[in-house]
Amino acid sequence: MQPQPDAPWGVIERADRAYTRCVQQVLVYADSLSWGIIPGTRRRLPFAERWPGVLERSLTECLPDVRVLEDCLNGRRTVFDDPYLPGRSGLHGLAESIEMHSPLSLVILMLGTNDFQSMHPHTAWHAAQGIARLVREIRAAPVEPGMPIPPVLVVVPPPIVAPRGPFGAKFDGAESKCAGLAEAYRAVGMELGFPVFEAGTVTSSSRVDGIHLDADQHLLLGRALAAVAAPLISR
Repeated sequence: MQPQPDAPWGVIERADRAYTRCVQQVLVYADSLSWGIIPGTRRRLPFAERWPGVLERSLTECLPDVRVLEDCLNGRRTVFDDPYLPGRSGLHGLAESIEMHSPLSLVILMLGTNDFQSMHPHTAWHAAQGIARLVREIRAAPVEPGMPIPPVLVVVPPPIVAPRGPFGAKFDGAESKCAGLAEAYRAVGMELGFPVFEAGTVTSSSRVDGIHLDADQHLLLGRALAAVAAPLISR
């Protein structure tokens, strides 16, 4: 016997088709600042309180059906390896993540802080070159035929200030190494044609550890990014 047109499965199927057509997916590819680590601890803020969640809520006020997806790994660098932990280069699995979550309307890339850990000699120039490499990787990702190559919004992390607490030794010297990061990111943004937003224009780094973001800073950043991201999504 054939199912009736008004059977529940038909309703679900139609809803799925509408979801596929209408939902705008935004991927946040980032590190612990976006994962939502609570400064001074190893705990995590809930989704609604970390900036990707704030961003999703803010976007839905002006755009229908926006979903923010998180791929945020603690310790992730731009393109550099961690000598102690595997898989911390941002290149590791990036193309696959783009393919996995496609179709995407926007990728938000917020990395660089961990490039300045004490075991690395990197400067802002090195981190900016790493960002450029990641943007190229996103643009070359093997998405399915007919699916869009998503635009990329690069967010410059706020400057590291007097790192302290459990991560203080790991970021010893980072305050001077990250100097000029916003300028370096803007330079590669101009070269490759992607927008750059400076998180430091709306918030400092954590008052607790000088590295991450406090809960109220997540709120400020998520709201500010919604105003920047909305026009990129609705093109």
